[in-house]
Amino acid sequence: MPIRPARPQDAHLLPAIEQSAAEAFLSVERLAWVATHQVLSVEEHLGFINKGLLWVAVDEQDQPLGFLCASVQDGGLHLDELSVARSHQGQGLGRELIAVVEAWARAQGFTALTLTTFKDVPWNAPFYARLGFVALDDGQLQGFLQQQIAHEHALGLPGRCAMRKALPVPA
Repeated sequence: MPIRPARPQDAHLLPAIEQSAAEAFLSVERLAWVATHQVLSVEEHLGFINKGLLWVAVDEQDQPLGFLCASVQDGGLHLDELSVARSHQGQGLGRELIAVVEAWARAQGFTALTLTTFKDVPWNAPFYARLGFVALDDGQLQGFLQQQIAHEHALGLPGRCAMRKALPVPA
């Protein structure tokens, strides 16, 4: 599937994709509530788009099937949200989105990708570990990631962790 930077006209389609992606959590009893949790708003998506930090995987008609939005945090690129429509999960779109964003981040001179996720959900931390992300223990957390994990714990999100993937500096 082609991946491109998101456009403002894509923003209204992205909340439904995130909602659809969250339906996967219905299979994890203790996290089933995530399927009905609030998703990013159109306005939040427009904010990422305006900063050039949102990419979409699109079908043959150029309609988004998945997206990845990011933010610059502590000199690295933080993956804020990766969502693929439930009907298109398991086809490699998430991996492709991460690969495109990783290549972009390297070209921009970023030295790391970071994210927060559920430790023991198969399509969360284990998925990212297969892509080269390493889970950070509490002693390794600093700055934004430390604040983000504390915020997620305060919200009552169980079993969250921060992960990091170092990006080699081009020679």
